[in-house]
Amino acid sequence: MMRRRGEPMEDSSTLITMDARQEDNYGSIAMETAVSDAPAKPQDRNVLSDGSSQVDFVLVWEEPMCLQDEEISGVSQDRRKWREKFLNKLKHSGLLLEQREVLQTKTRICFVLLSAPWSVLCYYAEEIILRVPLQVVTAPIVNWSEQVLSRLSLRSPLSQDVPNPPPDYYTCQFRTNKLERFLGSEDQTNFFKMTQRHQVLYEILARTPYGLVKQGEVGIDRLLNEQVFTAAYPLHEGDFKVPDPTVPPQSLSLRQTLYTYWAKWCCWKRYQPLDHIRAYFGEKIALYFAWLGFYTGWLVPASVVGTLIFFVGFWLMATDVPAREVCDSSNNLVMCPLCNICSYWNYSSICVTYKVGLLFDNAGTVFLSVFMSLWAVTFLEYWKRTCSTLAHRWDCSQFEDIEERPRPEFTAMAPMTTRNPVTGAEEPYFPENKRFSRTLTGCMAILIMMIVVMMFLIAIILYRSILRIIIYRSGNKFVSLSAARIASLSGSVLNLLVILMLSRVYTSLAHTLTRWEMHRTQTKYEDMFILKVFIFQFVNFYSSPVYIAFFKGRFVGYPGHYNTLFGVRNEDCGAGGCLIELAQELLVIMVGKQLINNIQEFIYPKLRTWWQKKKLRRRPKEMKEESGEAKGEEPEEVSPWEADYQLLVCEGLFSEYLEMVLQFGFITIFVAACPLAPLFALINNWVEIRLDAQKFVTEYRRPVAERAQDIGIWFSILHCIAHIAVLSNAFLIAFTSSFVPRLYYRYIKDSTLTGYINFTLATSPSNYSQQHMPCRYLGFRDHEGEHLPEYYHLLAIRLTFVIVFEHVVFFIGRLIDLTVPDIPEEVEVKIKREHYMAKEALAENQALGKSMIPNETDVQSKDLRQRAPRASPPQSDSPPPNLKGIPEEPDTHGSC
Repeated sequence: MMRRRGEPMEDSSTLITMDARQEDNYGSIAMETAVSDAPAKPQDRNVLSDGSSQVDFVLVWEEPMCLQDEEISGVSQDRRKWREKFLNKLKHSGLLLEQREVLQTKTRICFVLLSAPWSVLCYYAEEIILRVPLQVVTAPIVNWSEQVLSRLSLRSPLSQDVPNPPPDYYTCQFRTNKLERFLGSEDQTNFFKMTQRHQVLYEILARTPYGLVKQGEVGIDRLLNEQVFTAAYPLHEGDFKVPDPTVPPQSLSLRQTLYTYWAKWCCWKRYQPLDHIRAYFGEKIALYFAWLGFYTGWLVPASVVGTLIFFVGFWLMATDVPAREVCDSSNNLVMCPLCNICSYWNYSSICVTYKVGLLFDNAGTVFLSVFMSLWAVTFLEYWKRTCSTLAHRWDCSQFEDIEERPRPEFTAMAPMTTRNPVTGAEEPYFPENKRFSRTLTGCMAILIMMIVVMMFLIAIILYRSILRIIIYRSGNKFVSLSAARIASLSGSVLNLLVILMLSRVYTSLAHTLTRWEMHRTQTKYEDMFILKVFIFQFVNFYSSPVYIAFFKGRFVGYPGHYNTLFGVRNEDCGAGGCLIELAQELLVIMVGKQLINNIQEFIYPKLRTWWQKKKLRRRPKEMKEESGEAKGEEPEEVSPWEADYQLLVCEGLFSEYLEMVLQFGFITIFVAACPLAPLFALINNWVEIRLDAQKFVTEYRRPVAERAQDIGIWFSILHCIAHIAVLSNAFLIAFTSSFVPRLYYRYIKDSTLTGYINFTLATSPSNYSQQHMPCRYLGFRDHEGEHLPEYYHLLAIRLTFVIVFEHVVFFIGRLIDLTVPDIPEEVEVKIKREHYMAKEALAENQALGKSMIPNETDVQSKDLRQRAPRASPPQSDSPPPNLKGIPEEPDTHGSC
């Protein structure tokens, strides 16, 4: 049954009691032992003026010093009204607000400090299904490589002792009426973690309306887009720099610990402190760094094998018989012109180029292709195991199925409600037929952008052909000899610039389309956005390499019968063949993009931070004196909210994931053409981890912690790329490399490959030779231009090789998939045990006792979850005022 938004609906549930008596004393979750012995922490400055209320969130806006300036600048009164209405609703919802001001030369920066009291935290903790601890887990968490080395009585060189490891807990969904059953139920101040307080505040900010709900005038994100506020962020926990007088490591704050043991360059050879990252930034960011570290570790064997294959090419350069024939051919092999105005050339002139091509095109590339295809499948299978272990340890193994809430924008904008068939609760609903039509429109936009990419690709192909003609006509003999190489290299660079330009345009378009499609949850929203952008980026980045690998030089024709495109002769492969051009294209796009991104990530944030701090400097001392402020005052210390405002806005993880997934495609889809690709990827990722760590710890404002069960749709994309890589490498080896022709010649003609070069060259047709000088060209044709029997023999062998190659690799990959379980057996046992424990612990008719929750020695378990489905949270007769304009969706999820 569906209803229009705003229609009256029956609600038999009751809100949780939000009254918090002052005499109640809730305790910290800190362990009783060793607390008194811990070193003293620095004084917390992230508090309100009362000295005890935590600052959970900060809202900022800027306004001119004078009213006239405000009117001249065009700041509308609507923005002021929206801001005042929004802040009033936040007050009515129970939040504590304090306003601070910082005066600059021409502007006044206003900071609103928000703090959630205990009653509000309890209310929303049930609403957004926060998990709280039941019991501490003291079982150590050991990396698998450490376990292997410990059995050999060896210490892992990658491990490090990071102080203050976050404790692990059996956890369960928070319920106010069972508060006494949770660990640390005596202290209101520290019961909820800081990241949980941030989540509560963001939920309130995202759901609070400031205008007409039907027009989407809801939430802080819309206000930021309308420039009503200039920033909204939670605070960092102090400075990241370690205090000047050396202090014990245990005295460092969590941010200082991350900087010292993770973000510094000297930590490149150490394991990442994933539990510390999760405690400070949340599960979503921690999972990204876990995946990036896991991927980087798996690149080590791929890099070793690829580098060995590359060095095999050096040995072949000195011993290869066909290479010796090319270099010794002198003037015996006169080749046909490569373009309409090009001159004849000797095959011996490409001696060096031909030998360099052996570095990328040799028999070892077949082994490397098979190895990388199986490597990709195995990597993904073991990542699934690692991800399931982390999700279980971090209490997110059932987040998407049970705990995830609708997006605030969806809740506000959905035109209808429907009753959940499972729980019977009213939920916001957007008709599927409308979403389908909008999704179809988005697909059309993607298709149009793909056509634009193809147009640019054709333009670059024509550019290379025309530039080659221009260089040949220049008359410069030195430049003319390298015309093809110059045209190819400059075309690759131009293609990279076009790729980066189109990427920015389409990403902004994809954001608009995905918002318009009205997806219910944040995970679904992000998945659809990622899918749109990746499909476009896949075509954008890979179209040129695919063209060079599979199409360039295939439709040239033969002397006297050349094919043309827009009147220009079709592009032929260079003198060294298409595979070396493909390797060059991959290195330019992949390595060039990585260099640009790393330079941008290293320099650009620092420049922006410097400019932001310069722009936000306080008023000069002279101006303060003129305005009557005290002369003898000491300079004020910069407040935490002001210091964080000078940092950069966290841009999320999308661009980071996209960069790595595109890199994964380069090292798997085209690895047969560039064995060094895994090595370049490994070096880049070592740098990337530190750059990203420094950005998050030192240069970004603290992002709101988000929960996540896995890396989302990125895993499906990686799985798809792994399958495409098998087919791509099969066709590369069969049709682009010289592996199959050499193998055919070795078994049919001569096992030493003597005469192979002459075998691969055809002679120009007789009608062409009558008007021009007789010449040779690559192909299997007779003197009339017709295909020889060898051409059809090779075609059959190539197609057979593709079929056999992909069947063998897919079969072995499937065996690996079946052999490696997605979830480790010990984790499955823990999950089942924890569901039972949580059910017993929160049973209505039983009291929580020590016999309910056994110690770790009794059962090997690291987390505690409640499996039993949870009824709709109790609803009070007077919900918080900020939810009056939006019919609130009852919480119908069960706990994990």
